[in-house]
Amino acid sequence: MFCPECRTLLYPDGEEMACRRCDYRQPKGKPQVLSRKLEATEQRVIEAGESTLPTTTIICEKCGHNEASWVLRQTRAADEPATRIYQCTGCGNKWREY
Repeated sequence: MFCPECRTLLYPDGEEMACRRCDYRQPKGKPQVLSRKLEATEQRVIEAGESTLPTTTIICEKCGHNEASWVLRQTRAADEPATRIYQCTGCGNKWREY
């Protein structure tokens, strides 16, 4: 449980829970609800087909397009380097780079 005043950990002290920073006290077993005011954030709807993956400049051997998204995957043993998997943003072709 956390102190509602300074948000530090409450420690048991007899029949109470006590804050060591600001001396806040509450009975043991009392339900605690912490709330935090959230700021409004801008939301953006991702269109179908729009990727959230990072992109890089690389030429697709299938269509010649010069941009592809990529991910890293550990496809072999842990002591081997990761495999980079590309997907062309033009035609959707996938290929690997070891």
